[in-house]
Amino acid sequence: MARAFIFVLDSFGIGGAADAEKYGDTGADTFGHIAEACATGKADREGLRSGPLAVPNMAALGLGRAARTATGFAFPGAAVSPGAFHGAAQEVSSGKDTPSGHWEIAALPVRFDWGYFPDTIPTFPASLTEAMIRDGKVPGILANRHASGTGVIEQFGEEHIRTGKPICYTSVDSVLQIAAHEDRFGLERLYDFCKVVRRLVDPLSIGRVIARPFVGETAATFSRTPNRRDFSVPPPEPTLLDRLTARGSQVIAVGKIGDIFAHRGISEVRKAPGNMAMFDKALTAIDDARDGDFVFANFVDFDTEFGHRRDVAGYAAALEAFDKRLPEALAKLQTGDLLILTADHGNDPTWRGTDHTRERIPVIGIAPGLEGGDIGLRLTFADIGETVAEHLRLAPGRHGTSFLAELGGHA
Repeated sequence: MARAFIFVLDSFGIGGAADAEKYGDTGADTFGHIAEACATGKADREGLRSGPLAVPNMAALGLGRAARTATGFAFPGAAVSPGAFHGAAQEVSSGKDTPSGHWEIAALPVRFDWGYFPDTIPTFPASLTEAMIRDGKVPGILANRHASGTGVIEQFGEEHIRTGKPICYTSVDSVLQIAAHEDRFGLERLYDFCKVVRRLVDPLSIGRVIARPFVGETAATFSRTPNRRDFSVPPPEPTLLDRLTARGSQVIAVGKIGDIFAHRGISEVRKAPGNMAMFDKALTAIDDARDGDFVFANFVDFDTEFGHRRDVAGYAAALEAFDKRLPEALAKLQTGDLLILTADHGNDPTWRGTDHTRERIPVIGIAPGLEGGDIGLRLTFADIGETVAEHLRLAPGRHGTSFLAELGGHA
């Protein structure tokens, strides 16, 4: 039996990107800075966590070795488990955003430039704003600026309820986000409005339009709901997911994976609110996977709840909670399986601003029946996808190089 599983710890970069200066991120290191903050007590929070970062199960898969490959950072930990493999990967795609990272993991680097909105107020072109209001049949829009997701809802949420105007904002990523009250504005109406906006921003090469529903009645009580939906540009070429489904394999998408790939190459989507509920979904997906199947899971809370909010203690606690559950996944692996833990970009919670950071990513995991070992620094995330492709006996793609032979060949 040959099955493959990729767990993406969304935004869990490990620093060291060779082109970080181009993005203003020289020195950014999500893992390294969180670990340092924990070691010095700066990530202690009463009732949440304290002490050095405790991720022994990921360390046993080689997380510390991966960090050393990426930046030279030495993370204390136990010896690497027999059969585990470890390394780091450098992104070649032009962005540091979610679609670029995930598409490249799925063996399709983004070689074109995304469109972006300027950091001005207003940020959207007047012609786009007018079309959104006209075609979306709304009385106007609020915000129209670069903003953090939680802050913009606190600032404009009450006015949104009074006026019915959706809250529209962006960031340094190629994205247009739309927040609206799930009950007052209506969830389906929000999705429909996003579909209109998706069509309008296609000529601008904007990667994603994201629906951000929330509930509550005042700035103090507003909270986002789990019903986020991303409306993404479809990948311009077949990805690993397309190649698998075309030959009849099942691709189970856990979390926002389906949205990221515009639901192309996806057999089934399983979602849940929060990392731990998402982990439950991933475990059942492992149970349900058959020979030749692929489970692709995204754990988004690291990014949305802690990275963007610059919450070091919260990020550390989330890593520790994930690590405690990792043995449940490892126990389900059979000879012939391949499990890879990785990330799509960085989001250093100690960094300036609230945006993603350009970093290398960890590539760690285990394949029962194979030797494991050090896979070094991979020159593209696409090596991950091509390794899965070879493991699942697909013909090689156009991008990336499998490292399966470095692990001892097929299980």
